[in-house]
Amino acid sequence: MTTPVPATPFTRPAPARQLERAAAALTAHGFTVEILDDAAAARARVGELIPAGASVFTGASETLRLSGLDEDINGSGRYEAVKPRILAMDRATQMDEIRRLCAGPDVVVGSVAAVTETGSLVAASGSGSQLPAYSGGAARAIWIVGAQKVVPDLSTALRRVEEHCLPLENARTQAVHGWPSAVNRVLILNAEYQPGRGTVLLLRETIGF
Repeated sequence: MTTPVPATPFTRPAPARQLERAAAALTAHGFTVEILDDAAAARARVGELIPAGASVFTGASETLRLSGLDEDINGSGRYEAVKPRILAMDRATQMDEIRRLCAGPDVVVGSVAAVTETGSLVAASGSGSQLPAYSGGAARAIWIVGAQKVVPDLSTALRRVEEHCLPLENARTQAVHGWPSAVNRVLILNAEYQPGRGTVLLLRETIGF
């Protein structure tokens, strides 16, 4: 199921110069950044970046679902996929193990709500399950980001979360799960101190929320 995305200023793809400014700022802050044409290119690149047999956790993401990356990682059998494993576990008796599996995989793959031209990543979550891995728990993090998510600054990024992403995610969770979403946790990554840990694949096309 795909939630319709209404046309707003937050759905417009960033032009090349804006993508390049964001990429340069992220690079200056320690992230590894690649600008790719589209989701197909990102899908192929992620396959090159993750070694077979690695434990990989995928954050909930329309970008991953629409690109096919979610299925590549969780359904191919190439990796030690965390998400299918935790979905089969008993939340009443195995929450400690679920928490540890989500927090410390070899690789976490996901997206973010916004990327700023000043070099920050902004991720929002209802449960927070992906945020420990994003912030440092995973040995490596890979974020795939559509061109519409690039914004000038942090204040605009936070407005994008509330005004654009939340209504769409709320509609999705209502349709799929029968309950509303909420911005219960926000993670702002201003820099990556460990060289090579955080990779941002910036796309020239729009995808996801």
